Amino acid sequence: MAPDTIEREILIDAPPRVVWSIVTEAEHLAGWFSDEAEIDLRSGGRMLLTWRGHGAYEGRVETVDPPRLLAFRWQTREGEFSEANSTLVVMTLEAEETGTRLRVVESGFATLPWPDNARARYADENSKGWLTELDELRDYVARTVGANSDR
Repeated sequence: MAPDTIEREILIDAPPRVVWSIVTEAEHLAGWFSDEAEIDLRSGGRMLLTWRGHGAYEGRVETVDPPRLLAFRWQTREGEFSEANSTLVVMTLEAEETGTRLRVVESGFATLPWPDNARARYADENSKGWLTELDELRDYVARTVGANSDR
């Protein structure tokens, strides 16, 4: 049986306003998360995340509370976007002395309308994927902040 929720947390060496822009602006999303990105950063706004070799995934922005919280749903398979074929991703940013603690919680795997083995495989793929993506985020922030002296 698939777990319903994935939780990941990392500490990033940059202030929340910098991390916020990197997790919410299309040009930055395409630098660490997907290969191409479109995002209408407002509640109900459309997202489109494209990975070469994996396809395009449509999403919808649910909550925008800069620079603390971003929540979005993204579809899990091709087809028309709906609540039934999507999971909810909530990114929470919290200032710390040494930077920003970013927490990612993705939920809704247990209610996907698929066989148990398909839900479990998808949850496992995303669980591993978030580890990789958050490492890429940390590296991207280091490169981006290092290139900008207005930190």
